[in-house]
Amino acid sequence: MSTEPNSPGDAFADPARLWKQWHEARTEAVSGPYGPLALTGTHWIDDAAEGRIPAVPGRWAVSADGGEVILTAGPEDGLALDGAPFTGEARLAADSGPTAASRLAQGERRLVLLRRDGLWAVRVWDPASPARQAFRGIETTPYDPRWSVPGRFTPYDPAAARSVRVPNVDGVERELGLGGELAFTLAGTDHTLQVTVEADGSLWAVFADATSGADSYRFRFLRPAAPDADGRTTVDFNRTLLPPCALADHFLCPFPPPGNTLPLAIAAGERNPVTG
Repeated sequence: MSTEPNSPGDAFADPARLWKQWHEARTEAVSGPYGPLALTGTHWIDDAAEGRIPAVPGRWAVSADGGEVILTAGPEDGLALDGAPFTGEARLAADSGPTAASRLAQGERRLVLLRRDGLWAVRVWDPASPARQAFRGIETTPYDPRWSVPGRFTPYDPAAARSVRVPNVDGVERELGLGGELAFTLAGTDHTLQVTVEADGSLWAVFADATSGADSYRFRFLRPAAPDADGRTTVDFNRTLLPPCALADHFLCPFPPPGNTLPLAIAAGERNPVTG
């Protein structure tokens, strides 16, 4: 049975049991060999002196038209491309699949190409990362039905695309696309969040609340299921997520857009990573 909210067949399931399954699956995914804890670096190719990135094999360059990355490697670099030892020159596009299936590898490490705002970076994922070794779990508030409420999504006019520039955790402002507003009521008070619409129709909100930076990480994510034809979905703060940057450095998480700081304490969902 699916552990996603609003999944078919969930109507008569025990919400607390489904939440427990979700939490266990989430912890397993986070702590996996190529989960977010394994990210050890995001290296911008434009910053690489003479195409060399410290602790990353090969020589890296961006093509003249900016559409590809050119990698040059020798036998001493120990790289594999598509599962076979690689030497010579390759022209590469951004990776879009799972990290474990990335085209470039150096032993157990995976080298993943990222393109953001027209700039290229090499991300290094290492199952032996210090963050993964230190991880002991995620501090998470037990399920409470009061934090799961009906919501209604109102899309913005598709003819007028809306985006805002928000700071990211690396100190750089980047565009955050917004697809509409999600309205809901908590404890008798109406609230809204600006949300992004994902490719599968689900929603994504970056938000803060009165616990942020104190009892929980400084901002968190919420991912409601795709709304139905009338815009209805469930806003379940029990499934609030830590952003990847709370789990390991080198992610480029955006801060909440204007209006997405809720004036109440959301004492629900994931709060902080546990290390030791």
